[in-house]
Amino acid sequence: MVDIKDNFLEKEVFTGLQGLLLGSEFPWFYNKGIVDKDEDTGSFQFTHMFYKLDAPHSEGYKTLIPIIDKLNLLSLLRIKANLQTKTPTLVKHTFHQDAEGVAVEKLKQWTNAIFYVNTNNGYTEFEDGTKVDSVANRLVTFPADIKHRGTSCTDETTRVVINFNYYSR
Repeated sequence: MVDIKDNFLEKEVFTGLQGLLLGSEFPWFYNKGIVDKDEDTGSFQFTHMFYKLDAPHSEGYKTLIPIIDKLNLLSLLRIKANLQTKTPTLVKHTFHQDAEGVAVEKLKQWTNAIFYVNTNNGYTEFEDGTKVDSVANRLVTFPADIKHRGTSCTDETTRVVINFNYYSR
């Protein structure tokens, strides 16, 4: 159900992508809330939308082609990067599903993937208690109907992941 692949990208490709996302020139956008933009938990994150509504939303989309090619997908729904800043204590966010706009009864046909850009003590947790640590160049895939949540981190200045929501073969 949950599939983890370490060293997902070739080292040179990964280093270039990581340098882009963690560099000072990459455009991040403030979002009040983590799961729901209207939540009032005091948590926030910065995001970058690479792809949504059947079209690229960012020039950076091209840098994700090596990941997209390896996902063996038929159709993309969304690609979004999340950057959360360091917190004094580890914060667990709300369990949720990512496939916004997909009918609940069709979620099993879609796949989520999380690509970890940097290593830190944050993680992704699934409702069954499975935890996937944030390890740079790791990809975890799972059916879109499985609820999951992320956390902040306390040991690095940021936790950066890229979420892919797609229909696979």
